[in-house]
Amino acid sequence: MKPLLILSLMAISAQAQNIYHEGWIDFNKNGVKDVYEDPTATIEERVNDLLSQMNMEEKTCQLVTLYGSGRVLEDSVPTERWKNEVWKDGVANIDEQANGLGSFGAALSYPYGHSVDNRQKIQRWFVEETRLGIPVDFTNEGIRGICHDRATMMPAQCGQGATWDKNLISKIAEVTAAEAKALGYTNVYSPILDIAQDPRWGRCVESYGEDPYLVGMLGKEMVKGLQAQGLAATPKHFAVYSIPVGGRDAGTRTDPHVAPREMRTLYLEPFRRVMTETHPMGVMSSYNDYDGEPITGSYHFLTEILRGEFGFDGYVVSDSEAVEYLCTKHAVVPDSVEGAALCINAGLNVRTNFTPPGKIRDTSARGCTPWTNLI
Repeated sequence: MKPLLILSLMAISAQAQNIYHEGWIDFNKNGVKDVYEDPTATIEERVNDLLSQMNMEEKTCQLVTLYGSGRVLEDSVPTERWKNEVWKDGVANIDEQANGLGSFGAALSYPYGHSVDNRQKIQRWFVEETRLGIPVDFTNEGIRGICHDRATMMPAQCGQGATWDKNLISKIAEVTAAEAKALGYTNVYSPILDIAQDPRWGRCVESYGEDPYLVGMLGKEMVKGLQAQGLAATPKHFAVYSIPVGGRDAGTRTDPHVAPREMRTLYLEPFRRVMTETHPMGVMSSYNDYDGEPITGSYHFLTEILRGEFGFDGYVVSDSEAVEYLCTKHAVVPDSVEGAALCINAGLNVRTNFTPPGKIRDTSARGCTPWTNLI
């Protein structure tokens, strides 16, 4: 049996090596350069070709996040049992993998080579072991430098904003992007574009300030600096997030007391400026409501305003547990499956939570999500 096992493993290894060609990768392992594997094709052509080859399981997996570092993704490296997990069909992104957080701590984050090697092993698994070989987006926080226990720690955004120095923000973005790229992260959740006008709110420290013009202008510099180095910038938290009732963040996160005109001219204005003038690749939706409608499940906010008015053409990722809150906090749907369907139909692209994925797939099985919203 041992010789047969060795030959089998050698064959698998040879197949993996054969997918790598000069200038392209045979992601679906069919021996042919498909359009989505051709770097000379346009992005639209590649996306359309890839979508035409994806089944429902693969499409739904591209709508979810896995938290890394031993939280949802419990293994530090790929194991045989991954072939029986939901992500055997791929996954949109893995967040905060090997950055020093979670149960693995610094064991994976330092020396730096360990952190890089860890993400490379995981990326190779998704490219070589899933049917279509769609690479993973490695996301990470980055509001005061990239979130890694050995990266450069910058001042909090309130301190950055207090300088009123656009050039300084550009330099912070440059350093953040350089360190993120060196470590292998591809998408940075930054900047925070919420204005802070209620000092009772517990996250004022994470805002550039109370003035929408200042927040918008500094936010532009951060987005430009990150994306100039080939990373995706994902500003947050869209929208009307930073003024919960009573200034209470934990346990509330609902019912912002702000009139429609203030909502537009103050709380949406930094997003409008950044979206229309710097075109970030992503944006994070918030878990609060506005006028009784949860933002992450709002077609009005995610599609009519964000895409229709602001011209946003990137992807929308939810803040942690925002999808589930439609049921557990806002009580606008009977269960989390209905909530997931409402969010997808509203314009959400990726669900995030500290729990395993699965509800997105259930929405299709139950008939809550039209097939046309997944293609």
